[in-house]
Amino acid sequence: MLTLRRQELPPTAGLPLRARDLFPGPPSLAVDLAALLGTPPLQLECSGTACLLIALTALRELQPQRRRVVVPAYTCPLVAIAVQQAGLELQLCDLRAGHYDMDPQALRAICDERTLAILPTHLAGRVANVGDALKVAREVGAYVIEDAAQALGARHHGISVGLAGDIGFFSLAAGKGLSIYEGGLLLARDPALRARLAETAARIVPRRMGWECRRSIELLGYAALYRPRGLRLAYGRPLRRALRRGDLVAAVGDDFALTIPLHRVGRWRQGVGAHAASRLPGFIAQTTTRAQRRLPRLRQIEGVEVFDDAAGTQGAWPFLLLLLPDQTSRDRALKQLWQSGLGVSRLFIHALPDYAYLAGIVSPQDVPHARDFAARSLSIGNSPWMTDEDFETICLELETALS
Repeated sequence: MLTLRRQELPPTAGLPLRARDLFPGPPSLAVDLAALLGTPPLQLECSGTACLLIALTALRELQPQRRRVVVPAYTCPLVAIAVQQAGLELQLCDLRAGHYDMDPQALRAICDERTLAILPTHLAGRVANVGDALKVAREVGAYVIEDAAQALGARHHGISVGLAGDIGFFSLAAGKGLSIYEGGLLLARDPALRARLAETAARIVPRRMGWECRRSIELLGYAALYRPRGLRLAYGRPLRRALRRGDLVAAVGDDFALTIPLHRVGRWRQGVGAHAASRLPGFIAQTTTRAQRRLPRLRQIEGVEVFDDAAGTQGAWPFLLLLLPDQTSRDRALKQLWQSGLGVSRLFIHALPDYAYLAGIVSPQDVPHARDFAARSLSIGNSPWMTDEDFETICLELETALS
């Protein structure tokens, strides 16, 4: 049995904030990140989900006769909540077998003149196959929105993700590569569409000082506690309480409110992000090097499938995403590893139709590949605090679970 560590490793590799990041600075976060990523102007919003909600609202007004939004059946529950809040209809697409991409045949079968948008997802920092979505979208006259919430800094043929489709968005939430505790970045290639997104945000996003004060306090807590010692209190204890009561949805933080808060990001949080942004390219390079150095060891474990970059892509590496042969072996590995403090976790607990609290938003559907992915996947954190000894402990436990 693994001994509980005195310190807690995070399940994702977030860029640690420094004390000097918290001093006031120019609110230039969106401009600075656009320059670093090589994108057109970025639009800063209060969360990645808010970005999606703004995008869907803008597209709904452009194409009011279209109501359906196609999303992978295995993705963040917030995506479904955003579609609902935008007054649109959710349409799930099952995954390819053993993969996070949407199945291209299933995608083509469910898209028609009622489809407003298709959302390919760059899951776990890996670069999704946006080409299938683009092909189908062009055939039926729909838009493509790239969900790059977990993929800030990822590239396809040297170009930032989020630019192959019509719209893309990134998340700046806690534990992401760069965080202002909650935040999001919206982008579009077409200047007219960028102007439409900005106009929509100006109209529907209010100034709510209460929310911004709350996020500012949470950001201060994040800056103080996003370290192995602080995470034991802020992340480890709540995790183990949820696991003891069998609440797996709460254990991974999938228990979201059914209303997405909208407010404008204040100058101070923008300045914090701008201070930290200068370190982001180096941080991404370090996480990539660390991941690539450890992938061969995981591939030595019979039965483990590790998701790596496809040809022509350079993903982000917030964590390593694995598939085990079956749910029994996955659960056997997690029985020890999830509570160990080693940063091993699960991504999303269920396929979207299987969250009880989403019953009023997601209709029952047969999505066997998405359910299989949820049943066999686990994640390993890729933080700078995980030592080679920690990683070897995880690998040995996986080997035991699969023996």
